[in-house]
Amino acid sequence: MLFKPEILLLVLIISCKGNTNLDTMKYNKLSSEEEYVIIQKGTERPYSGEYWNSKEKGTYICKQCDAPLYHSYDKFDSNCGWPSFDDEIPGAIKKIPDADGERTEIICTNCNAHLGHVFTGENLTKKNVRHCVNSISLKFIPSLTGKDDEIAYFAGGCFWGVEYLFKNIAGIKKISVGYIGGKKENPTYEDVCEENTGHAEAVEIIFDTQIINYEKLAKLFFEIHDFTQVNRQGPDVGEQYRSEIFHTTPDQKLKAESIIEQLNQKGYKVATKITPATKFWKAENYHQDYYSKKGSRPYCHTYKKIFN
Repeated sequence: MLFKPEILLLVLIISCKGNTNLDTMKYNKLSSEEEYVIIQKGTERPYSGEYWNSKEKGTYICKQCDAPLYHSYDKFDSNCGWPSFDDEIPGAIKKIPDADGERTEIICTNCNAHLGHVFTGENLTKKNVRHCVNSISLKFIPSLTGKDDEIAYFAGGCFWGVEYLFKNIAGIKKISVGYIGGKKENPTYEDVCEENTGHAEAVEIIFDTQIINYEKLAKLFFEIHDFTQVNRQGPDVGEQYRSEIFHTTPDQKLKAESIIEQLNQKGYKVATKITPATKFWKAENYHQDYYSKKGSRPYCHTYKKIFN
């Protein structure tokens, strides 16, 4: 995309000045209280924020720009009065010296919004890190729809075929196709096909753990696509067709790693990556339930039994 010289100059000026009020014009509108913390780097009173004691499962995103910042499974109770996390979504947070010359400030990588401070050496969790975050800097997106529900993300080539072979499995409550693992906000199908966003075509599955567990879903994932291929699936070639599991909990990560080890022992050369889940962007409506709408079947996905 080309910019007029005067527009490019404005962008450069804003970038050099940092996170100013002018900079926020392209982001969400903030209240005066939100501006005090997010822009002016203030601090909300302890035990007053919305999320300091929240235990819901989901993702915490930036109040100013909606970028995903933290997963709920990295949140812990530090008894400090503010939300505490011992890890962030990879690449979501920048750490910079605080103006007081003593502490380390944490800001949103995407928009430079002030989040809080990070501390080490407190021995509160095994990771020995505490991100002390202002609730007012965050928004919360619930991941689950019921107390026994869990969410899973699988990328294994064209999402039409992956969705088709998953959708009728007992215990799956909802399945959607979309894009995950990339850097562009709200990508379109055309964006992803250009192979410059980093996204993979994937399915988002909400399932009832009382009916089917994650391990069974993950094993089925490996049985419906060729996990030995790199950046392709059959005739479809490109990084968006890569084989990748995006885990939403530490337990999912451990189970996925265990299954890959089983496949290695069976002699397979597994190309599948295991990555923490980032924001999932739902694909356009015409991609949802594609093969049922077309009355046809997948051309590059078939079921092949591997596990007992």
